[in-house]
Amino acid sequence: MFKGLETSTASTTETSAASEATAKATAGTTEETSATTGRSVPAGFPSPSQDYSDTQIDLKKLLIRDEVSTFIVRVSGDSMEGAGIYDGDELIVDRSIEPRDGHVVIAIVDGEMTVKRLRVTATGVVLQAENAAYPDVQVAELSELMIWGVATRCLHHL
Repeated sequence: MFKGLETSTASTTETSAASEATAKATAGTTEETSATTGRSVPAGFPSPSQDYSDTQIDLKKLLIRDEVSTFIVRVSGDSMEGAGIYDGDELIVDRSIEPRDGHVVIAIVDGEMTVKRLRVTATGVVLQAENAAYPDVQVAELSELMIWGVATRCLHHL
């Protein structure tokens, strides 16, 4: 006879313990039932994804801090490529965040909407492009400037 196919003389306690160990080791795998013993035997390898099966990612919680004040806008143009923001990307914009120096913001200058990096200097406000092909926008005191919101995430298609 082949090893493992011989009639077992193990006590029921040993058999029961072995069954429990096998069940724990094969939990979550594809199983087939043996017709002669009624026990389950694994028919495949456990999936590595089972290590993370209890972990769920809630994109809403991950991406949005304040649901009421958050919007998604689509970018057109390439003036912010240096910041990793490309034509066609979507920005998650939170209007409840106080804009500060260094934030990427959606700004409205004299009625024109733009996405730029906000720079606050001793001489005034600068909306900085992240592409050398575009000039920074020096916001004159007489200009009408409204910071519409702060970009918190960029959704980029691969």
